[in-house]
Amino acid sequence: MRVVSLLPSATETIAELGLLDALVGISEDCNWPPEVRGKPLVARTLIDVSEASSAEVDAAVREAAADGRSLYAVDAELMATLRPDLVVTQDLCAVCAVSSGDLATACPVEAEVLSLSPRSLGEVAESVVALADRLGVRARGVAVAEAMRARIDAVRAAVAGRDRPRVFVAEWIDPPYCAGHWVPEMVEAAGGTGLLGRPGGRSFATTWEAVLAAAPELVVVAACGLGLAQALERAGALRLPVRTVVVDGDAHFSCPAPRLADGVEQLAHLLHPGAVADPGLPFAELPVAAAPPAA
Repeated sequence: MRVVSLLPSATETIAELGLLDALVGISEDCNWPPEVRGKPLVARTLIDVSEASSAEVDAAVREAAADGRSLYAVDAELMATLRPDLVVTQDLCAVCAVSSGDLATACPVEAEVLSLSPRSLGEVAESVVALADRLGVRARGVAVAEAMRARIDAVRAAVAGRDRPRVFVAEWIDPPYCAGHWVPEMVEAAGGTGLLGRPGGRSFATTWEAVLAAAPELVVVAACGLGLAQALERAGALRLPVRTVVVDGDAHFSCPAPRLADGVEQLAHLLHPGAVADPGLPFAELPVAAAPPAA
């Protein structure tokens, strides 16, 4: 089978299933595992975020959405040349990855389109099995999904009965976006009390004033689509009067794939270091600002 993945989580899952040789094309956002580099790029982002500030990126995305413009360009000619049997996409978020609507004039008629749009940790595991089933390796998919669930369940057991610190996870920095979908579940599984986020719901813009009014004990900056170094470039000047940690949101929080279990373990270690071992994932702590004087 010849597969084009326009979805980073699907690319990651295909690798977990041991089927990278079947992958003939990817989107520009597909960067894990490193072995996918060099695969033909079928889709590219239309917004250059390399030099833009967080606020500028947010403004560009909002403008494109208001105008009904896609954030991605799909190479129809290359798609036809690659002759995929299966094209994997999503309809969860037009910002995060190519959606099925972007394929209207760029997908070979003979190719099947599989849309994966999980909104919870359980649905992420189910999407792994669904993709594996379509690729003819259902048993492998079940094993990967069960391993992901088992790791998260082990964390839940390790933090059971402990105090649950108040946690805000920022999916973006300027403006801050409250992380939604599966991230509130990740906080709960890690032994925290999530603030502002809606399990299964979309992320939404808020303000740092509103975040601080919710009295977080930990702020986690897990910027969607950004690795640790990129997130630090945008959040390095952020100074909050509360412990603030920047993590690799792209790898372990915003991509609905098996590595979400890594993110749960990292969160649990940050919240309960005596109960959950350090998984060794990169993060950086920002300086804590002095609290304003009492009125």
